[in-house]
Amino acid sequence: MNDRIDTQEANSSNKGLLVLFWAYVLIPLAWGVTNTLTQAIKLFR
Repeated sequence: MNDRIDTQEANSSNKGLLVLFWAYVLIPLAWGVTNTLTQAIKLFR
């Protein structure tokens, strides 16, 4: 029974780390894509 509790706690912390990792990756990626698109729009005007 204790193994099940330990596994659930590990899964919740792993999910939190996974969310942090994807936020760490996707936020700069989205920022870069938007900046690239705005610069490209300026070139074609």
